[in-house]
Amino acid sequence: MRSDEWSSPPKPVRREVLTEQPTSSSAIASSLSSASASDDRPPVLFVPGYGHGAWAFAQHWLEHTAGRGFPAAAMSLRGHGGSGPDPDARLRDYVHDVTQVAAGLPKQAILVGHGTGALVVAMALARYPARAGVLVAPVFGGLATALGLLRRNPAGTLPGLFGGHVSLRSTQLFSRSLPASAAQSFAARLQRVPAGAQRQLIRRQEPEPPVGTPPVLVAGSPDDRVVSASALEWVARRYGGSPLLFPGMGHDLMLDARWQEPIDAILDWLEKPA
Repeated sequence: MRSDEWSSPPKPVRREVLTEQPTSSSAIASSLSSASASDDRPPVLFVPGYGHGAWAFAQHWLEHTAGRGFPAAAMSLRGHGGSGPDPDARLRDYVHDVTQVAAGLPKQAILVGHGTGALVVAMALARYPARAGVLVAPVFGGLATALGLLRRNPAGTLPGLFGGHVSLRSTQLFSRSLPASAAQSFAARLQRVPAGAQRQLIRRQEPEPPVGTPPVLVAGSPDDRVVSASALEWVARRYGGSPLLFPGMGHDLMLDARWQEPIDAILDWLEKPA
């Protein structure tokens, strides 16, 4: 525990964690298809970004990951999904949530974060010795990101610059391949984010290096309407690589029409021998 947590510890909250375990048939299939597969596979913890809850991964990726032989869990940050409220939450509180949930898993976990959840995971990697990290469509903040959102959706973005609610359109989150009814239904589930946590994203965040030098994969879409291609490249360079790209997809890769492509690519990467 760091000194600031001794002097001002994060408020305790109830944390929603959804889980899926591999079936015996999926474990056998994985063992036959991959030399690296075994009963010792680490759990994968999915961390959603601002406005999203564990439901965003439970829709497709959670069960699919378990079907590939990995124990899978998806959590909701405080104030999101079924987790307890905290209107004064800041990034450090979300990082605390992730490290606490990860530490409670039976084995050293792989952390997968999406959007702002990718930033939270990147910060958690500096505190928790993960087996690996995956940053999907990472939002690390910064003026360029804010201006990009403002240009595409001024009415929904402008209130956030003054402490109000940022409202993203379904067209910013999904490709045209996803039926409009599904896109609008998912967008309607997005929740309000505390003003203080939103304001922290006006300045670009630069997380400390991960502990234990775990492999880190950055994935996203060049057609993302929230994260620019240059921002995606910048995050990937910080971790010594290039982003894994999925053209034609929106920001919410785990909910978009071609949701299976990115998660299969991520799991393929995790299955590669170290």
